Amino acid sequence: MAFFSFLNRFPLWGKRRAGPVVSVLRLNGPIGMSMGLGRSLSLAHLAEAIERAFSRRAKAVALVINSPGGSPVQSTLIFSRIRALAEEKNIPVFAFTEDVAASGGYMLALAADEIYADVSSIIGSVGVISAGFGFHELIAKIGVERRVYTAGESKSILDAFKPENPEDVERLKAIQKEVHEAFKTLVKARRGDMLVGKDKDLFTGEFWTGAQAEKLGLIDGLGDLRTVMRKRFGDKVQLRLIEQGQGWWQRRLPFREGGGGLPHFQHITASWSDSLLDTLERRSLWSRFGL
Repeated sequence: MAFFSFLNRFPLWGKRRAGPVVSVLRLNGPIGMSMGLGRSLSLAHLAEAIERAFSRRAKAVALVINSPGGSPVQSTLIFSRIRALAEEKNIPVFAFTEDVAASGGYMLALAADEIYADVSSIIGSVGVISAGFGFHELIAKIGVERRVYTAGESKSILDAFKPENPEDVERLKAIQKEVHEAFKTLVKARRGDMLVGKDKDLFTGEFWTGAQAEKLGLIDGLGDLRTVMRKRFGDKVQLRLIEQGQGWWQRRLPFREGGGGLPHFQHITASWSDSLLDTLERRSLWSRFGL
């Protein structure tokens, strides 16, 4: 008895015996494989953290989402891994949207059994988009000749330095339609009878505030992580943030070393240019939702 009385003097001992644990996994940023110094959400990056979130001690897993979307493949892979572990471990999953859960970001939210958002969160954008630029007139004006050699007539499809080919655009739209149908099917499977409205209203790529999304059945309610989890699991619930395990060596500058420890100039230049393109793409994704 004296031993336990001694341990009770220390706060850490009391915390270990406190209420139920909810693992909190933050899913923040664009989805896809990042370039250069950029960092995006991908299954390769998140797999370990997702596994740790579904530990034996966890009574639930909370996803805190702030993402404008990105790669449909990585969105599906992350969604599938979360659902597989939720069913395997029989652990409920809750999603909490911050600024935005749109497109692939909303797909991540669909991995939860219940979805909550702020009244002003941006929700939805169930659609598929591909954007780019055409430079063929520009390079003609500055006297640059484009040289492309392929084996296969469609290998240079959608080349930004060639005039747009209507047949290429049709091929792209056919692929987009197929991806869009898969997205719609997933939304219907996860939200079911809670959805209010017709497909032509819900699946146009439009997005709504959290308050509107609740009325449409895209989310279950309005609320924040702490309030909802305390209401569900009691005032002593412990919200345990799951770190994604990036050490300092994984955040090093994106160049390799050459002889004598000197970086290759060409590799550095490519990495920084990739990083610039990555940054512009990220900015484009966020700005699409006014953020």
